[in-house]
Amino acid sequence: MKTKQTRRIQTAAIERAKEKPAEDQRYKYPIKRPELMPGVVPPRVKAPVLAMDGPTETAFQFASSMFAFGGDWVGFPGYPYLAALSTRAEYRNFAQANAISLTREWLVLNSTETAGDETREKCKVLMQDLTDLDLKGVIAKGAEHDSYYGRAQILIDLKGQDLTLPLILSDKTIRKVELNEHKSITNYLKVKTVEPLWTTPKAYNAINPAADDFYKPVAWWMLGIEVHASRLLTIITREVSDMLKPAFNFGGISMSQLAEPYVDNWLRTRQSVSDLINNFSIIELGTAMDQVLQGSDNGENLFKRAELFTQTRSNRGLFLRDKEREELNQLAVPLSGLDALQAQSQEQMCSVSHIPAVELLGVSPTGFGNVAEGEMRARNDRVSAEQEAYYRKPIETVLNIVQLLRYGKIDPDIIVTFQPLYQMTPKELSEIRKADAEVDAAYIDRQVLSQEEVREKLARNSESGYQGIDVEDLPEAPNEGEGNPDESGQQLENEDLP
Repeated sequence: MKTKQTRRIQTAAIERAKEKPAEDQRYKYPIKRPELMPGVVPPRVKAPVLAMDGPTETAFQFASSMFAFGGDWVGFPGYPYLAALSTRAEYRNFAQANAISLTREWLVLNSTETAGDETREKCKVLMQDLTDLDLKGVIAKGAEHDSYYGRAQILIDLKGQDLTLPLILSDKTIRKVELNEHKSITNYLKVKTVEPLWTTPKAYNAINPAADDFYKPVAWWMLGIEVHASRLLTIITREVSDMLKPAFNFGGISMSQLAEPYVDNWLRTRQSVSDLINNFSIIELGTAMDQVLQGSDNGENLFKRAELFTQTRSNRGLFLRDKEREELNQLAVPLSGLDALQAQSQEQMCSVSHIPAVELLGVSPTGFGNVAEGEMRARNDRVSAEQEAYYRKPIETVLNIVQLLRYGKIDPDIIVTFQPLYQMTPKELSEIRKADAEVDAAYIDRQVLSQEEVREKLARNSESGYQGIDVEDLPEAPNEGEGNPDESGQQLENEDLP
């Protein structure tokens, strides 16, 4: 007969089984005022995103009421939490893969068809200035910040200029300076990335939607320093609704926050597969447990029996069991299909980031198959679109400042061209050159083009093999009949030559 203690244990177990599982609160971040790092806002100054009244407070209240009824809350998890995520390899892969793709082939400065040699020479000098400023590294670091935190900011610091004033690209506001081997462009211009946790808007318009600055900061606090928005170039590739911008400290949603559920699924699957492989074979020992189940035994003898079995378990050992009351079985878990499950978890991380597996993971895991050429072309097209949409304007801003410092004016014939991400093999390139040469020769023979025009095209094409040649230095044409003519003026055959 069961004791009262046993019945209480059974009743408690039944009640726990009936309980509804606790709702998973992961990824549900409340919509609230962002928590700023100490020192970002000067003492005794209230940042607009922390305002307790006015349009900002109304936006917080409305957003919170709309998203509090269920589903995933889309609030901002905070910079410390996002910084902690960046220490995991998976989140770093998202950021670094995108940053490397954006700057892998980088850019070139070209001139228009009507530009002369002076403009082409400027392109070479300006390209070296951009290299000295490490603009490529700044853009790459900014892309990482955008992935980690949802916002990238690039500070334009001109020597002797007030950061609180608007940046006006004019020869009246940015004077030409003397640059030589002792003074480079870096003596007058600094271009640096600033992590978004050190900045917050100083002011923005939240009243008139028709205004150009509606929900766009006109100035920022940067660790207590006021900086005009034109001098703190902001890049946001995943912008949120105006209603949520104050909660996100006027940044976008980070790739880390978007990918967090997918990364957690992958980590859980990876660990589960590892645990299965480690414990795919389980030994089952059937033994007497009636005393324990009836509550008359605290289970000490049972656990001693299990401990004895575990300690003596070995392929080289001898196991003894009670012939009448114990039974020994081996339970083996099938391992087939685990590689496909694990690969699918990784594939989900690739889908949310739009990065092919071979680029994000370095290898194509089992189950993915070969990476199709179309996938990489689609990826290259997406990166090229991001370059044009988000990074062209900051790059051109820095380039125009450099032109004003070096030459005192902006040359409209200088064009920023992003290099194509798809690179042809030497064989493919030689075949294209050969085909182009045949077409050019046909045009010259039919007097559609002149030799000078063809040389001009070769000099401008970075992949022609003749970039930068002197267009006007035409080679002399060989004299007709040159070689070893006989008296009749006909060319001698090879076998007639001495």
